[in-house]
Amino acid sequence: MKEKKKIGLFFGSFNPIHIGHLIIANSMAENGSLDKVMFVVTPHNPLKATKSLLHEFDRLDLVQAAISDNYKFEVSDVEFHLPKPSYTAYTLSYLSEKNPDKEFILIIGEDNLKNFTKWKNHSYILENYQLYVYPRPQVTKTDLIRHPNVKIIEAPLLDISATFIRKSIRNNKSIRYLVPELVEQMIRTKGFYLS
Repeated sequence: MKEKKKIGLFFGSFNPIHIGHLIIANSMAENGSLDKVMFVVTPHNPLKATKSLLHEFDRLDLVQAAISDNYKFEVSDVEFHLPKPSYTAYTLSYLSEKNPDKEFILIIGEDNLKNFTKWKNHSYILENYQLYVYPRPQVTKTDLIRHPNVKIIEAPLLDISATFIRKSIRNNKSIRYLVPELVEQMIRTKGFYLS
């Protein structure tokens, strides 16, 4: 029997995608021995009023531009086509059902692990999927770290915030080195995040 391809799922609004996301994804692929990292762009949550959230297709395009030069990365709009609000547990089981040849691994930050028990169907996720956790600054450790399906993966501690990037754009400040060059060009050309 052929070994299943290991795909790390990195969920986020990526509003916008920045080098912090890319460095974490790359660390996960390298240090977690993943065949691919799939950036799963989460659609607009209808329960949240988010003026600063760029349209999902624009965010998808920015991710595509950011990762186009890395064969280990791909982007997914799977949650655009699933019932809203999107729950990670549902997306995981949907993807597993559609791709029996792949093993999906959930990539989350240590800050999310702390609140993981509040997630919908969190025990289903823990029983059926591995969680690759990247360290976050100033996070209190949780007992979940000892769970057999939870694995801490070494990655640089980065604290780059998309909020800071959006604010810089609004204030006409440089975002060079915070986002890939192509992403910055698209943001500037299309006038994203200005209002």
